[in-house]
Amino acid sequence: MVSPSDSSRILTPPTGAERSFTDADVAVAELHDRYDIATEFLRDAFEQVLAAPQDALRHRAFYPALRLSVETHAMIDSRLSFGHAPGPGEYAATITRPDLFANYLRQQIDLVLRNHGVPVTVGWSETPMPLHFALAGRPVPHEGALSFPLRDYFDVPDLTTTNDDIVNGVAPPLPDGTMPLAPFTAPRVDYSLARLAHYTATDAAHFQNHVLFTNYQFYVEEFEAYARRMLADPSQGYTALVGPGDAEITGPEEELLHPAKMPQMPTYHLKREGEAGISLVNIGVGPSNAKTATDHIAVLRPHAWLMVGHCAGLRNTQRLGDYVLAHAYLREDHVLDDDLPVWVPIPPLAEIQIALQQAVEEISSIDGFELKRIMRTGTVASVDNRNWELRDNSGPVQRLSQSRAVALDMESATIAANGFRFRVPYGTLLCVSDKPLHGELKLPGMASDFYRTQVARHLEIGIRAMELIREMPLERIHSRKLRSFEETAFL
Repeated sequence: MVSPSDSSRILTPPTGAERSFTDADVAVAELHDRYDIATEFLRDAFEQVLAAPQDALRHRAFYPALRLSVETHAMIDSRLSFGHAPGPGEYAATITRPDLFANYLRQQIDLVLRNHGVPVTVGWSETPMPLHFALAGRPVPHEGALSFPLRDYFDVPDLTTTNDDIVNGVAPPLPDGTMPLAPFTAPRVDYSLARLAHYTATDAAHFQNHVLFTNYQFYVEEFEAYARRMLADPSQGYTALVGPGDAEITGPEEELLHPAKMPQMPTYHLKREGEAGISLVNIGVGPSNAKTATDHIAVLRPHAWLMVGHCAGLRNTQRLGDYVLAHAYLREDHVLDDDLPVWVPIPPLAEIQIALQQAVEEISSIDGFELKRIMRTGTVASVDNRNWELRDNSGPVQRLSQSRAVALDMESATIAANGFRFRVPYGTLLCVSDKPLHGELKLPGMASDFYRTQVARHLEIGIRAMELIREMPLERIHSRKLRSFEETAFL
């Protein structure tokens, strides 16, 4: 029975003792049960308070917690970059939305069970669940619309405890010595799930494990056309296309309705069983948008993300429509400097690079030395000033030359750097849309037939690369290059 605390007059749901598990499925079911207890309690309490506010009576529920106790160093397969704790100790994670993360949780729990041979424990954390997150998409009135201060009755999101300290490698152990088991806390995940719905106008449940980012509307149109071709052929394995407003079609001739007001980052999901499909996010222009999108999508723990967009070619030998496969990044975007210092190198990931090059070869029917006619590899520079050409550009051009950069854009380095920061495999394949250093600016009428053909193929190349990545074992995709000295056991 729910009862108020004698000391602080706080109503809480009934608690149960911690339970230990050696089966991942059963552990996830327990997490689900506890999450439901907490959210249902807060939802019911909210309805009661709306109907009849009671002075000085708070309602509080806590996130479920998953704990792992390791007493010895485990003999781990040295090829694995995740699925094991860095050493003996107590590890814990707060858990949210076990319905959404069921597959992820089963996989990660199963790995630590097998690698350490000890049970995991499911119980309650000491982290209060904010009412806004418990309502999970249901409208929450602003305080000005209520006859009482919401914060007097419920916990609300607290940005002082919602941060990236774990993934940034600066989170200290808790006072009892417990270390993080997962890269994100439950409030941080819930915060991003809410922001994703806002920016993309699609529910986070629709996101697939393979994410393409673009900065050009043309790719959205091509993606929808490609999706309809896939839905016309059931043998391809795709089941539905979801667009902004959670509009969904399952057949090629169906109309995909769009909301009257499009979101800031229109997103489309070509779905496949097991979230093995592809999501396309039109992030628009600029590193701020690129950071915003990847900050929030990262909590979904995608298997890979790629940037496929337009860029400025910096070499005289390039043509409009040529491709650029980034092997390195010159970071002048400035949006991640506080989280990831610019002296941190962003390495290319072999598996991603090979998949991208193979996809170019397959779609263009060109390989070997001849591939150099349409694709350059090298450094991509990302800047935060779209009109950098209008300044005295002797300094920027000199730096670009010294860096050996072959292309310039405003998003790729940000997406790659955040992939590195969040341990999400990343890659970049761009299409040259102008050559500002050689008098070929983005002006109407400059596109050639070659350019139009190459742009049409560009998205298909990105999709094909994702299909190749999908065929790889997850343990192979997640490179050890992305892991620091002491990592969370969960990916």
